[in-house]
Amino acid sequence: MDADRRVALRSPRGRGLLAATVLASGMAFLDGTVVNVALPTLARELATNVAGLQWVVDGYLLTLSAFLLLGGSVSDRVGGRRAFLWGTAAFAVTSGLCGLSPGMRSLVAARAVQGLAAALLVPVSLALLRTGVRDEDRDAAVGAWAGLTGVTSAAGPLLGGWLVEAFSWRWIFFLNLPVAAAAIATGWRCLPSPAPGGRGRLDLPGAALAAAGLGALVHALIEGPAHGFGPRALATGAAGAAALGAFVAWERRARHPMLPLGLFRRRQFTAVNATTLALYFALGSAMFVVVLGLQHGLGHGPVASSLALLPISAVMLVASPLAGRAAHRVGYRAPLVAGPALAAAGLALTAEVGFRGSGLAGVAASVVVFGLGLGITVAPLTAAALGAVEVGEAGVASAVNNAVARLAGLLGVALVPGAAGLSMEDGGEPFLRSVRGALLISAAICLVGGAISWLGLRPPRGAGRKGRDHVLRAPGPLSEASRKGGGAALARLRGMPPLR
Repeated sequence: MDADRRVALRSPRGRGLLAATVLASGMAFLDGTVVNVALPTLARELATNVAGLQWVVDGYLLTLSAFLLLGGSVSDRVGGRRAFLWGTAAFAVTSGLCGLSPGMRSLVAARAVQGLAAALLVPVSLALLRTGVRDEDRDAAVGAWAGLTGVTSAAGPLLGGWLVEAFSWRWIFFLNLPVAAAAIATGWRCLPSPAPGGRGRLDLPGAALAAAGLGALVHALIEGPAHGFGPRALATGAAGAAALGAFVAWERRARHPMLPLGLFRRRQFTAVNATTLALYFALGSAMFVVVLGLQHGLGHGPVASSLALLPISAVMLVASPLAGRAAHRVGYRAPLVAGPALAAAGLALTAEVGFRGSGLAGVAASVVVFGLGLGITVAPLTAAALGAVEVGEAGVASAVNNAVARLAGLLGVALVPGAAGLSMEDGGEPFLRSVRGALLISAAICLVGGAISWLGLRPPRGAGRKGRDHVLRAPGPLSEASRKGGGAALARLRGMPPLR
């Protein structure tokens, strides 16, 4: 956008721009937090098992992960304002379809289409804010956006729990309708109208191969434990792996790939995204099983379960900006090793204290440690991904890192419950034993993420001071963004936390 078309944040149009992007982003984040709270109720009312609940979460994450990078390209082609309005309207319509679903199959189908809408909406919301306000207001705008969406993320589980208890699980989806209406009305008046600037063809074959590969692989991971890993499940998994291999081969030779594989030739970028994969894999699986453990295993209601998870968001809101500033001084390696290790300790404590006789209070106390580990990690993690590339590549690097985080949550929910033997047919101690096993698996994956950062962010042998700084902290403007907490704000594009 031309500089003379940008607005002051404190102007009426600037405040409207902030309100529209916060409402739309908050709607997506709210949807991400409240669905978990409703899962045990869905299991009872729709007579489904753990595999059905996994599909409710992963049906959405599957299409969002597969089409997120393509969604960013679409917004570039049609213009950010148009993509925002289309994505918000589509998200509202699909939310209504979710709420009206008569059964599990129709709900999963509606969730998959909702993920498509989110793939268009998620990439454009913060981008519109960052490009729509004046340069001198950009940091303040991102900070305000991060704070307001953080409040939304923290309040989401409580609001969702109350809606489930007082009315029905359907209202967690109907809640999106008035929020979307307000976002569209505000956006229509205040969003800038830049001319579409994207060039080149959309990578439709790449998106189709990614969706097919992920869909087949997730189907095998979810249905295999539920029905046995017979020839059909194995064949489906093999077909998914083949499709993902074809996706990589296509991206290597495509003229306009949605996933620029050349970015992964940079050691820091590869290491940071591998750490992202491990951390968000653990986060997605942990949040899925903790809610089931609190409600199905310990017998608490949705509101009480939401209160037990509230410390995660509260600690994150305080710790993330501090961690972003600290990373500017000490580099990325220290927080990206210590944070995952602390998150792993928090998950282990939740398993062995919270779900071994201590009950709701034990879980609430244990997740404080988990939230602190996340708070130390997420801002440096996002800033390190941006710091690994040139300034002109920051947009695509952020999009790739965002897509990796979504993919990690998808795989975590698909894999860990089955590996831990989680079954809604169990109750009491047998069910809690599976919950503890799933949390310990997630803790181990967090440790793997810290180990990757320890090894991958080590400066090359013989590197001088310049090379050491390049590996361990972001140069120039990206380092400044990290210091001001911009990494934490960008991390919220992933729906942090609690994630699905």
